[in-house]
Amino acid sequence: MMDNHRLEALLVKALKNRLENETILHIPEAGVLLWNIFTKLSATRTYHMSGPNPISYTEIHAFSILTGCPLQPHHVKIIRALDDAWLEHCYSSENSKVKGKQGRSGELTTEAFDAIFG
Repeated sequence: MMDNHRLEALLVKALKNRLENETILHIPEAGVLLWNIFTKLSATRTYHMSGPNPISYTEIHAFSILTGCPLQPHHVKIIRALDDAWLEHCYSSENSKVKGKQGRSGELTTEAFDAIFG
């Protein structure tokens, strides 16, 4: 049996490798269920003007209740770690459409607006 910290690290590493290198995804067998839950939750995520919102605890809880899939705190921690890695990739300076165009206080500048809406 794989410990939770190791499983989390392996799943996050697999996701980062896939996002950064577009390699074949290698998910440990112990993480397949959590990976599938993450992808289902991620498919229903909301977006705001600058990009994706994180998957909330409320959404994870609702998923667990509606699907009858009981999630333990360590499962939620792993799902959130995957989401953090995914969001980090989305908002990284290399992948941002508005790279260098957001104001210092986070306000939307005209350059950032043009980059987002064309």
